[in-house]
This record gives sequence, C-alpha cells and structure tokens, in this order.
Amino acid sequence: MLLVKTKIKESKIHGIGLFADQFISKGTEIWRFTPGFDQKFTREQILSFPDLLQTYIYKYCWRSKKSKLYCFSADNGKYFNHSKNPNVLSEYRDSEEEVITIAIKDIQIGEEILDNYSSFEDERSEGDVLDEIAEKFQLKDELDPRFKKETIL
Repeated sequence: MLLVKTKIKESKIHGIGLFADQFISKGTEIWRFTPGFDQKFTREQILSFPDLLQTYIYKYCWRSKKSKLYCFSADNGKYFNHSKNPNVLSEYRDSEEEVITIAIKDIQIGEEILDNYSSFEDERSEGDVLDEIAEKFQLKDELDPRFKKETIL
C-alpha cells in the first residue's frame, strides 16, 4: 500500500508511471505490502482466473523472492516503472511478510518513482505462470525488463 501522496500519468519510460505528489525525503518508506489489501496468489489460483484477469495479472504481478507467490499491489503501486538507476529500493526484511519500498534519494514533486525490479522479483524459472500467460495470449512488451537484461534508463 502506498504511504505517500502520488499520482499516475504518462511515463517517458514506459506506459503509465507513478509520480511523487509530495516531496519524499531519502529514507522514507513509500510502499509496504499490506495483507488484506494487497494480494498474493498461487500459480493455480491465477490459472483459474478468467482470461482477462490473467492478462491483467501478467502485467501487474511479480513473483516474490521471499514467499515465491505472485504479489499484486491493489493501489497505484502497480505503476512503478523499472530502472537500473532507481530512486527507491524494494527490499525484504525478516520482520515483514513481503517487500517494503524505501526512497534511496530525495524525490521531488512531479518526479517519477522508479524501482529496480530485480531487487524484489524472483528470477523466472520453468513453470512460471507469467511466462505461461504470455505464451498463451501472445503477450509481448519490448520494454518489460522481464524480457531483456539490457539497461533500461
């Protein structure tokens, strides 16, 4: 769940992005997985969803390094874009059920909030439901960092 004021708008990086709607100082916790609000799904649950929901899940879920489940941000946290030079860091802590996101730089009002997906998303492996959905519905997004290892931004 987002813990700071944000807004979404078109991103120069990719599609829609998440932008600060307040000054965010370095060290501020800006997002936290919140059980009961944010969701976690198993592979089997996702495959039981209707086709349109599966394609939505494909776009906005990530596989947790901690639980190995597929996590979904129920608010605009789903619009974090990827960067190799992020201004936030999502990390796992022993005391937390899932990831929390902290500002690693001061973020100005209107600045896009960027995360490095590799800090929280589990590596794709055989049987990954997101790959299965992409193949099933022929989904491809050239800018999605899950499809390439080159530097984005």
